[in-house]
Amino acid sequence: MTSRPVLVSGVAGDPRLAPSLRWGVLGAGNIGGSFADAVAQHTAGTVLATGSRDVAKAVTFAARHGIDRAYGSYEELVADPDVDAIYVATPHSHHRDHALLAIGAGKHVLVEKAFTRNAAEARAVIDAARGAGVFAMEAMLTRHLPHVAAIREIIGRGDIGDVREIRAGFDVDVPFDAQHRMFDPNLAGGALLDLGIYPLAFAVDLLGSPDEVRATGLLTSTGVDAQETIVLRYGNHALATLSTSIRTSAPNTATIVGSAGRIEIAERYLMPTTFTVTAADGSVTEYDGRVRDAAGDLLDEGKQFEAAEVARCVAAGLTESPRMTLDQSLELMEIMDSIRAQIGVRYPGE
Repeated sequence: MTSRPVLVSGVAGDPRLAPSLRWGVLGAGNIGGSFADAVAQHTAGTVLATGSRDVAKAVTFAARHGIDRAYGSYEELVADPDVDAIYVATPHSHHRDHALLAIGAGKHVLVEKAFTRNAAEARAVIDAARGAGVFAMEAMLTRHLPHVAAIREIIGRGDIGDVREIRAGFDVDVPFDAQHRMFDPNLAGGALLDLGIYPLAFAVDLLGSPDEVRATGLLTSTGVDAQETIVLRYGNHALATLSTSIRTSAPNTATIVGSAGRIEIAERYLMPTTFTVTAADGSVTEYDGRVRDAAGDLLDEGKQFEAAEVARCVAAGLTESPRMTLDQSLELMEIMDSIRAQIGVRYPGE
């Protein structure tokens, strides 16, 4: 192993150097809060406004995250002429309608993963964004992180040969509560859309479109998926074995096995982290893709990277990100539609 890890934090570009963008956060929950903090603390952009159906909640959220404007409706938020882009941070069940609301107001939009409930809703958002000529992207965090950019480079150079297998999972133990969004079919709950999309998107990013999707899973008493295992087949040359669960906890590791070596992400591959590359001769190189703030302290998340990608694309006049295209988001939704059909999950109104 190398005596000092190879640092890769600069591979994806410094979010602080991306152009400024004025954001509005639609949805005053924890995910919206982490995004607002990431923008304010680690980019040149600002979160100018937030909106909620409850004005008191919007005011509290704004005060907590240093946001100047708080609106008691989503319509007021998207109508703010000073807001350039909207981050949709509501439950999956509402992503389509809230993205369409923002697009209809002429705003660029970043939609928290999963993009929508299903592929039909994704097509509606994509068609609207393309028709309006505004930027739209799914907030797939891993696509923009330094360690993932470095892994793509390593694979592209042929350092581990041809990729033969990917193993990845994401488990979070969530105590059962029928009213919680994770267990509520009306809010498009379940493991897949909230957690399983991470290993799925990771595999598709590195291997491309699968030829076959197989899945088996277990459901909760409310009818959403509690746990599943997914296998993606790539012709005769590669398999991706993926898992997700909302009733177990795990270190959330990922392994990429090639014909001449392997890449191992020891823990939390969906956040800025470290990984090792083991070559065919047994030599091991450690890579450090963790992110630090200006004071040198480690940062736990990385939403600033996706925010910076939006800012760069908008400044360049692009309406899609080359790292997370709308067609790629549609493909992920189509794969997840297939998975849900195989395990028997159907949301109300589908």
